[in-house]
Amino acid sequence: MKILSLIFLFSLSLVANDAVHEFAKSEECQACHTQIYSEYYGSMHANATPDKDVIHGAVWAKHPANIKANRYLCGKCHTPAANDLDKMMTKGEVAPADVNNATHQEAISCAYCHRIKSIELHADSNTNIIDKTPNKYYATKKSGLDSPFHKIETESNEHMRNGNVCIGCHSHRMNSHNLNVCSTNIANEMDGANCVSCHMPKVKGSVSTINKTKTHSFHGFAGSHFNSEMLTQYVDLSILRNIDNFIVNIDNRTSHALLLHPMRLALLKISVKRDNETIELEKEVFVRVLGKDGKPAMPWIADTTLKDTMIQANEKRAVKREFKLLKGDRVDVVLGWFLVNPKAVKNLGLDKEEVATKFNVFKKQSFDF
Repeated sequence: MKILSLIFLFSLSLVANDAVHEFAKSEECQACHTQIYSEYYGSMHANATPDKDVIHGAVWAKHPANIKANRYLCGKCHTPAANDLDKMMTKGEVAPADVNNATHQEAISCAYCHRIKSIELHADSNTNIIDKTPNKYYATKKSGLDSPFHKIETESNEHMRNGNVCIGCHSHRMNSHNLNVCSTNIANEMDGANCVSCHMPKVKGSVSTINKTKTHSFHGFAGSHFNSEMLTQYVDLSILRNIDNFIVNIDNRTSHALLLHPMRLALLKISVKRDNETIELEKEVFVRVLGKDGKPAMPWIADTTLKDTMIQANEKRAVKREFKLLKGDRVDVVLGWFLVNPKAVKNLGLDKEEVATKFNVFKKQSFDF
């Protein structure tokens, strides 16, 4: 009787929430999807709002749509479960990012992603089409079909099956100057690597407490902020030794650039350990700089790419150093990144924020000669 009552109340909660806010609250998923919710709660999807992500907040603070229009244009992808999303997208309306609005704080919620039934492709940015049927969700595991709390469809949604469910937001974004400010430029294949297979790899643990499974898709969403170690297998480091120099090869075996957001800056650190001395060699920078009138500019102002040295999809980048290696030398190579280009940190008021100033080590490797 207690279980039946729980199911009844849970179902009422979902229906009521759909009626008022359209989407069920993510915390309601926690009771059955315990491990998945824990992973999600610590992800950027759950923390995509301006008040939870200080980097996004600093950029949004300077955006003209915030300063002049007081309308959270970024809500389309950052708070898509917001109950006033239509106003955010409508010129002339007032709809700011609101820390006191519970639907804003849902950020990119569980229910939102699992109710994407199709994606409209557009030149400026794509649009997710949400299924309006109450308690109906899309997934990939057939074991979810027996859930007493909601309906699960696993066969009808091609976007869930081929990993394209992500490209409604993570495809491209054209600004008013027709500049693609952030793009993955990917074409997911049904049987090949895709967004989900790489960024949501299978990990140990059950999908839910009701339908027991040995593994589930990781919902911490491996990326540049968190869990990047899950992606190191897709980037290889190697060294080619020549007579008077050596080359560090970085083989990016992914279907998109090493880093996508123009605010990021990747760095290759190279040092040689000889006897008891460590010799630091010149660092290699990988970056994409947007600009206007020959100077770096914010994404909404920029009309051109001033510089692009970022390692691209399926590219093997060779970094040469004019240094003669001797027998007994050890070369230490570290590949990592700053989430905010150090040259932009102070201008954004992020010089005191560790998340913006920290160097994130992605992959390091030593080579003995």
